[in-house]
Amino acid sequence: MSTPRIEVDLSKIRHNTKTVVERLKTRGISVTGVTKAVCGHPAIAKAMLGGGTLGLADARLSNVQRLRTAGLTSPITLIRTPLLSQANEVVQLCEASYNTEPVVIAALADAAIRENTTHGIILMVEMGDLREGILPENLATIARHVMNMPGVALKGIGSNFACLSGIAPNASKMAALCDLATETEGACGPFLKTVSGGGSASLPWALGGQSTGRISDLRLGEAILLGVDPVTGDQIGGLYKDAFTLVAEVIETDTKPVFPPANFVDPVLVRLRLVPNSGYTTRLLLAIGHQDTDVSGLSMPSGHSFVGATSDHLIICTNRSPLPVGTEMRFQINYSALMHAMAAPDIETKLLSDRSPKLLRNIQGTSQDLALV
Repeated sequence: MSTPRIEVDLSKIRHNTKTVVERLKTRGISVTGVTKAVCGHPAIAKAMLGGGTLGLADARLSNVQRLRTAGLTSPITLIRTPLLSQANEVVQLCEASYNTEPVVIAALADAAIRENTTHGIILMVEMGDLREGILPENLATIARHVMNMPGVALKGIGSNFACLSGIAPNASKMAALCDLATETEGACGPFLKTVSGGGSASLPWALGGQSTGRISDLRLGEAILLGVDPVTGDQIGGLYKDAFTLVAEVIETDTKPVFPPANFVDPVLVRLRLVPNSGYTTRLLLAIGHQDTDVSGLSMPSGHSFVGATSDHLIICTNRSPLPVGTEMRFQINYSALMHAMAAPDIETKLLSDRSPKLLRNIQGTSQDLALV
């Protein structure tokens, strides 16, 4: 089997999706599956849909195009503010998009008229994350502006939490978002179908004991894919953390000094080194590096510790018997490592069936996507 590769257990993704969908359903909240971390991989998207998501969402049109090319017809929402230069493609590929800029919405409206369709608009509101969003005091004005545009339809409002700021949403923020939905309806007239309360960081709030109010949707990626709370990194009860496994191959194993010779080290690092160079350790070199993934997001196997990495190499040390060249090592990964690895052209994706642990298919990062058998 080729390395490096990511092995994807589709049954665990389906399980994670179904679990959060069922829990949120009792709270009156639906789930939109976010595929941006897996570059719009069709099989993973199908596992999300099979687990009960009402639709899909992504931040990049290239990922949406990949999903459409694979034959997915489910509703897809663009969750990053559309590029003005891509208005035509957004309307052609997506049923709706999250927006903040009137000039972009006007371009989407024009494109929708040319396509003889109506494009859904969800307005993003700034609620403290300080990334994208309309200031609350400006929301009604922009909403009325959207209402007066042929070609687009105001479908709802949403907000983002814990992405730039790292601050998790709380009850007061969510209540304020719900109030804004009601105020917007009063100013513009139509019922807002979607009040999106953020992403995976909003799950602890959504599953708590307080009222969820008008919140009707969460955009979930990390919680489904990796089974963790993005803010704390803690595993979410009942979800799998190991749906994705990164596999790399040992290309050298040897006993080497703990520190390189002083004349080979940057002088600043020599001055900082307080421990004398007296130890030797067994080191393993693996054929994966910064160009392939976020190495800081790899969980080291038991008995091994991280030493360093370069563009093409990962160096770890071990207190166990040295592994022979050609041995495969398996790593659990965080969200950042997953995003980078799925986008890396030299890392292959191996899909595990929803029905059994048998490896079904080898899909290169640049190859055409095929349906699972």
